[in-house]
Amino acid sequence: MPTQGLAPIAQSAFSKASAYDKNRPVYTSTEANELLTLIGLNGRQGARVVDLGAGTGLFTEALAARPEEFDIIAVDPHDDMRAELERKALRGVTVRKGWGSEIAVEDGTVDVVFAAQAFHWFANLDALQEIRRILKPNGYLALLWHVDDYNGFQSDIPATEWERIIKEHIWQHDDNVPRFRHGKWREIFNSPGQTFFEQPVGQKDVPFTYYASVDALWGRLRTYSQFTNLEGAEMQALRDKFDAALSGDNVPRNEAGDVAVHGRTHYVWTKAI
Repeated sequence: MPTQGLAPIAQSAFSKASAYDKNRPVYTSTEANELLTLIGLNGRQGARVVDLGAGTGLFTEALAARPEEFDIIAVDPHDDMRAELERKALRGVTVRKGWGSEIAVEDGTVDVVFAAQAFHWFANLDALQEIRRILKPNGYLALLWHVDDYNGFQSDIPATEWERIIKEHIWQHDDNVPRFRHGKWREIFNSPGQTFFEQPVGQKDVPFTYYASVDALWGRLRTYSQFTNLEGAEMQALRDKFDAALSGDNVPRNEAGDVAVHGRTHYVWTKAI
């Protein structure tokens, strides 16, 4: 399938698949368990599920590690991302090329379609119709985002000053490509013609705090598609602002010197009509 559904900036940024896989957050067993419980899949042996927009398989790994031994189809349009995922040779996982509006799966054969850190890229009616096509009756669409405070909604107030400063820079570099923080993905469920999934969708936010080194935080920031393609003076200017934000005495750290990072895991789910 051609990758015309993927924004050009994402197509370019995601070519650095190994850096993405190394620096993006890993989904914990607790996060996976929470979402599975919300949709009633916790403990359901052998369910057939799709991880849509699987990327390098960060959430696929969490699903594959489950004791339920799910039959998992990981779908992504990006060749480099899929290659990184295939190298992991995860148990019970088949990797296929596809996208939100073109999923290479048979009609009515899937219990749940997951999209982790991805739905904002294909939040449109064509994708919802395609997802509904492959779901069994009463199947679920289940979404989650692991969102650090500095990358959240513009109206949200970060927990610390350094996170506020980084968030300000992220919004200053905004390129109007739809991402989670813009919130446009929510509008599709209420749009005219949305007859595929129940309303209102279920939603739950769970706060988290973790610690990361300055180098790890910088590595993660550089995987954001709006920054990945920066070079030279532009990249150095971003690094200078980043270092300045984290140089203050009021930056919370643990005994190892790692920085406290705050955020929320956003869960969204809805049942097929």
